[in-house]
Amino acid sequence: MNWNIYIQGFKSYLQLEKSLSANTIDAYLHDVKLFVRFLDFHKLSIAPQNVELKDFQIFLKWINEIGLGAHSQARIISGIKSFYKYLLQENILHSNPTELIEAPKLGRKLPDTLSIQEINNLIDAIDLSKAEGQRNKAMLETLYSCGLRVSELINLKISNLYFNDDYIKVVGKGDKERLVPIGKIAMKQISIYKNEIRCHISVKKEFEDFLFLNRRGAGLTRVMVFTIIKQLASKIGLNKTISPHTFRHSFATHLIEGGADLRAVQEMLGHESITTTEIYTHLDRDYLREAIIRFHPRS
Repeated sequence: MNWNIYIQGFKSYLQLEKSLSANTIDAYLHDVKLFVRFLDFHKLSIAPQNVELKDFQIFLKWINEIGLGAHSQARIISGIKSFYKYLLQENILHSNPTELIEAPKLGRKLPDTLSIQEINNLIDAIDLSKAEGQRNKAMLETLYSCGLRVSELINLKISNLYFNDDYIKVVGKGDKERLVPIGKIAMKQISIYKNEIRCHISVKKEFEDFLFLNRRGAGLTRVMVFTIIKQLASKIGLNKTISPHTFRHSFATHLIEGGADLRAVQEMLGHESITTTEIYTHLDRDYLREAIIRFHPRS
């Protein structure tokens, strides 16, 4: 029932008007297409304009029965709601049947945070006798120094390194650019990698400006960075579930525990909303107790 026409229009809207990244757009489209597959599976020939609240309620029951977790369900509901807001905005329909849909309540489950010593242990475990060792060291130092997302790390450009000013330029979600301060240790390790290792790699066309390369001279993938970190954690016997994002979380947590302003951390992380940054204010009990003792007038 002509869903493809509306989905294509929705895709153009996300690209041109919302300026979302390709990954984010794919996620939105996946959510809508899942609902269309549900309709096909149940042999329901319904156009987008004729879907009713009861149809969505049956859909929600279905995605729960097939085993999708609360976070996945919430994301799918968000994607479908965005699609119907687009249809409403384009006057394709006159009322929104998704308004009364409630997403499952989600707890704030925070990833493990690494201590400074654990970060040091991970970096010290890198085998610098291998060609990729110095690259990996520079990558981890950059992740922790700048609090980057893994996508921002693997797409970091040489032309966006402003070491004279102690900054790097990062392209984040929705292709939004931001300047992030970078520490001396990370700058030193990047310089060693760039001047002593990378310069000997035969770089493939279109990757000339990418900082971090694989041994074939092409860009790294997200999976490669995940794998490197997982292997290092295993090597030092670290009993935590970690990923590149753990370095970002640790970066923010250590800054806030050290007294950094939440707004400054928000800017460095590239969060649009301060409420997103508040997720990273995962402070230990000792720190919270000390803060209350120091600053509360009745302590």
